Amino acid sequence: MAVARAGVPGIRWLQRASRNVVPLGARTAFHLNKDMLPGPYPRTPEERAAAAKKYNMRVEDYEPYPDEGMGYGDYPKLPDRSQHERDPWYDWDQPDLRLNWGETMHWDIDMYTRNRVDTSPTPISWNDMCKQLFGFVAFMTFMFWVGHKYPVYQPVCRHHFSYSLGFLSALG
Repeated sequence: MAVARAGVPGIRWLQRASRNVVPLGARTAFHLNKDMLPGPYPRTPEERAAAAKKYNMRVEDYEPYPDEGMGYGDYPKLPDRSQHERDPWYDWDQPDLRLNWGETMHWDIDMYTRNRVDTSPTPISWNDMCKQLFGFVAFMTFMFWVGHKYPVYQPVCRHHFSYSLGFLSALG
C-alpha cells in the first residue's frame, strides 16, 4: 500500500510532462495541415477558382466531390490511382508515398498506398486469369480423382534389406 502511494506522485509528474510532448507528435503525424482541410462546397465560379488555387490545381482540372452531405466540402476529386502507377525513378520529396511537397493527396490516400490497393493495369485480361485458375483447379481435381480411383502403393516385402544387420534379421 505504501509503495502504491509513493508511485502516485511519479505518475502525476509523468502525466504533466507528457502533456507538453504528445500534441506536437500527434499534430505532425496528420497528413493535412489546416490550410488543406476542406472548406465549404464551392457554389460560384469564383469560389471554384479560389478552391483550385488552394489545392495547387488549374481551374479546368479542379472538380470537387459532389455535395451529398458526406463532408468532402471543396476537396478535389482526384483520379482513383494507386501509388504503384507513379514513376518509381522520379526524385520524390516523399519517396515512400511517391508524393511531392504541397501536392494534393487523394481523399482515400490510406487506401491507395503501395502496400494496399494496386490499380495498375494487369498484364493479362481478367478472362484469361479466370480461365487459367479454373483450368488449374479442374486439372488438379481430375488428378486427385484418378489417384483415388486407381491407388498406387509403395511396394512392400517381408524383408527390406538385402544384407543382414543382425538385430533386423531377428525381426522377420
